[in-house]
Amino acid sequence: MSDYRLSFPACVVAGKIRLSAEDMLLLRKYTFPEGIKTSDDVVTLLTLDACCPEKCPQWRDYFVEQLAHFIVHHCYPIGSLDEINVDWLRQVLCEDGVLASEIALETVLHVMDITRFVPLSLTLLMLDQLRVALEEQRGAYAARRTAGRAIGPDDMAFIKRVLRDRQEPGEPALSPATIATLEALDRATSPRPAEWHGAAGSADHLRNGKTPPLEQPRRWLQVPDSFFLQDEMVA
Repeated sequence: MSDYRLSFPACVVAGKIRLSAEDMLLLRKYTFPEGIKTSDDVVTLLTLDACCPEKCPQWRDYFVEQLAHFIVHHCYPIGSLDEINVDWLRQVLCEDGVLASEIALETVLHVMDITRFVPLSLTLLMLDQLRVALEEQRGAYAARRTAGRAIGPDDMAFIKRVLRDRQEPGEPALSPATIATLEALDRATSPRPAEWHGAAGSADHLRNGKTPPLEQPRRWLQVPDSFFLQDEMVA
């Protein structure tokens, strides 16, 4: 058995079918009085999300904002991301390389919105969500799409959000790996809107760009292996 136990009232809420707005008030008052500030808080947040099949609308915003804020502003490197952060996001929020839930997808997008630096590996992971949606029709991003095999306006907005410029002066607009991923998307889609033709075609002259340097991996938040054993989450 795991040594990890939820405290009250989280232990009661985790056993419910639906996490209600009233439960949210209790959790914010007693379980997370200062928000998500520690690794134990993160484990509790993830456990509650996994244990309750239904959640009130307020849960999604709270989960996304609190987890993203913790990752970016309470973990090394403060205000930024490194490869260990990305590995953790991939391990905890992805299934077979795909963000399977809407809340996981929104969390990673919000992390990218508020951080100073996004590692190339995270950019490629997010662009790959669109490729998998186009080719395999699976994952959280596939569930929100309505354009079939075509690149639609929402897809273009998603790509622009993922590729938001955070590079230093003198760096190329796109790395070679990013260009290759965009080309894979180009091959996977049909028909192609004019805006997509412009984005894909403009990548050709950037092929010799330099890949942004990645920071060396360092220690980061540890989630116990027992978290992934569903029957051991709640005492």
